[in-house]
Amino acid sequence: MSTVQNPYLPEIATVTEVIEETPNIKSFKVILNDAERMKSFTFEPGQVGQLSVFGVGESTFVINSPPTRMDYLQFSVMKAGEVTAAIHDLSAGDQVGVRGPLGNWFPYEMMKGKKILFIGGGIGLAPLRTLILFMRDNRKDYGDITIIYGARSAEDLCYKDELKEWGESKDFNLILTVDANSPGPPIKEGFVPTILNEVAPKPDDTIAITCGPPIMIKFVLQNLEKLGFKDEQVITTLEARMKCGIGLCGRCNIGHKFICKDGPVFSAAELRDLKYEI
Repeated sequence: MSTVQNPYLPEIATVTEVIEETPNIKSFKVILNDAERMKSFTFEPGQVGQLSVFGVGESTFVINSPPTRMDYLQFSVMKAGEVTAAIHDLSAGDQVGVRGPLGNWFPYEMMKGKKILFIGGGIGLAPLRTLILFMRDNRKDYGDITIIYGARSAEDLCYKDELKEWGESKDFNLILTVDANSPGPPIKEGFVPTILNEVAPKPDDTIAITCGPPIMIKFVLQNLEKLGFKDEQVITTLEARMKCGIGLCGRCNIGHKFICKDGPVFSAAELRDLKYEI
C-alpha cells in the first residue's frame, strides 16, 4: 500500500484536466508531481483521498479512477461549501495537495464469480465507478453486472459519455432513471428505490453495492431486504464527516469504528451490528 512518512503531509499534484459533469459537479484528473511516487502509488477500489487547495483547506473524496488505469488519479467534487467551491475554481495546470490512499475498500475478491448489482444516485456513482471500471478490466472474474443509476434530472447524471458507452456495451445491463420530466427512452422516470423494486433483481448468488444520498440508501436497503437480500450481500460506502482521514480527530466515528479508517466501505451486516442508521 502506498504511504507517506507523515500522514498529515500532502503530496503535491498537478491538475491535468477538469471535466464538468453536471451544473454542480466537476471531475479533476491529477498527477503527482514526483514521477517516482506517481509510478509507485497504489490503492484499492473504494479508498479515498484528501484533496486540498492551499490556503483554503482539504476535503475527502473517493479516488474514482480505477487502480487498473494509473495514468492519473480522478476525484469528482460536488460544489457544496468553501473548500469544494475553491476546488471548482481550479483549472488545468493548478497545483493541489493529495493525501492518500485512506480507508478500506470494496471486497472485490469476495465478489468473484458472483452477479453484481450496482445501485447509485447522483454523485454516489463516483465510488461505484472505480469498482465498475475495475470489474470491467477484470471482466472474466465476475458474473452479470447490472447498474441502476438515477438523478433528479438527465442534466444531473454524472459521467454521461461513459453512461452512453456502458449502455451500448455487452459488459453491463444499465438502467437509468430520473425523478421527473424524463426525456424519454432509454431513461426511466422514478426514484431509484422504486425502479429497484420494478427491476426486482434476484438475490441468488448476487452482491449489491449502493451509494447515493442518505435517503436513497435508506430506502434501497429496505427494498433489498424485501427482495430477499441478506445483510451480508449488501455493501455501501459512507463518506460523511471525515476530517483527518486517519482516525484521530473523532469526527467520523460510528460506535467504536471510524469511517475514515475502518470504512468508508461497510456491509449492511456491519452497519446493523454498529446500530448505525442511515
